[in-house]
Amino acid sequence: MNTSCIVCGSPGSGKSTYARQLAATRHATLLDIDTVTERLIRLALVQSGNSQDDRDSAYFKQTYRLPVYETLFDIARENLEFQDVVIAGPFTKEIRDPCWPAKLERSLGSLVEVHYVQCPQEIRRHRLVCRGDARDLAKLGDWESYIRYYGDERPPAFDHVSVDGSKPLVSDRTSPSAT
Repeated sequence: MNTSCIVCGSPGSGKSTYARQLAATRHATLLDIDTVTERLIRLALVQSGNSQDDRDSAYFKQTYRLPVYETLFDIARENLEFQDVVIAGPFTKEIRDPCWPAKLERSLGSLVEVHYVQCPQEIRRHRLVCRGDARDLAKLGDWESYIRYYGDERPPAFDHVSVDGSKPLVSDRTSPSAT
């Protein structure tokens, strides 16, 4: 049975970099949320009269969040028959559900490993500034609200691989009681 590796964390934490390295190491299919859905999301936002760079409004989250994640999981399901899959996305709400990995295992028909990438907020902010992506302007323009939205960034409420995003590929197995 192949494995779904879910790489999650806040924007700028290093999850895309880590996910690429993990996929290469495991010879797995890589599904990064931005690569898989970006063109369609931009088009849909413009067609609905919104900014193509909106990723933070209530409208975006209510309209696109679930379909984007469902698309990632649909593509993963198709690839899991052949090899491991690495899925990179924030999954900020899902990691609060202690049953989420078990739900994913049933839905995907595979083993699930969750890799949680975290680093200090000043490093995340620096990365967002350096990458210069218009999608990050709202976050940077109201940094305090952005930080509040992601809360205290507690690790997932279940066993996971903890990754130091300031040093990609450094990880150790942790459980909720160990964090």
